[in-house]
Amino acid sequence: MTKLQVRAFLYQLGSFAILFILGRFIIAEYTGLTGIWIPMTSFVAATIIAPKFQAVKTKDGEKLFMKWIFIKGIRVIG
Repeated sequence: MTKLQVRAFLYQLGSFAILFILGRFIIAEYTGLTGIWIPMTSFVAATIIAPKFQAVKTKDGEKLFMKWIFIKGIRVIG
């Protein structure tokens, strides 16, 4: 794996983890869900909401791209 692929993996893992933990606390506090349904609901929500990162080799070298549901289009990160 290249350096940018590792960075893309870590960015994606970090953003998912933050949204999962935040969602788990919010769902547990403000909904009537119990048991396994709290982490399952948080997992689905974090999977949909988390930004997607990908390292791609282009003519100019390898670049890091991000796509997110709240941003139109694809952004070049690095």
